Amino acid sequence: MLVEKHRLSLKIDFEKWLEMNELMPCLNFVPVNNKIAFQSTRLLGDFHADPADRIIVATAIVNDWKLITKDKKNLDYNYVESIW
Repeated sequence: MLVEKHRLSLKIDFEKWLEMNELMPCLNFVPVNNKIAFQSTRLLGDFHADPADRIIVATAIVNDWKLITKDKKNLDYNYVESIW
């Protein structure tokens, strides 16, 4: 969606980019499981309603990971540690 909205630019076709990334041993795609989905509906404090950002933050919380982001709303959320 970000590519289509011209908010993200890739030098190659998105599907090709995705295929290439799936082959990288240092990159893992994490499926949204029931625990992450539930956590995304129970985020503490005042967090915005964007479902994608809620799932990203919930994934970090459930897995005890730090976020690498420049998204201001995610950076300002005090219940997950962010890096950037």
